[in-house]
Amino acid sequence: MADLADNAGNVIEHHLNTALARHRLPTGVTTDPECEDCGAEIPAARRKAAPWTRTCVECQSIREARGRHVR
Repeated sequence: MADLADNAGNVIEHHLNTALARHRLPTGVTTDPECEDCGAEIPAARRKAAPWTRTCVECQSIREARGRHVR
């Protein structure tokens, strides 16, 4: 029998998947390979995992630290 933590995890996973599905780009659409903040190349693995990304990992970390999540 599932406990409350399992149920909560399932609900969170469902909401996360739903939110991610809304942000997926159509097949074949790629993002600019350069970070819009520093101009460095965004690794292909990052662009594949998060096709909506506009920043490299380092610049995204800085944005999150500053609270600038909005594009």
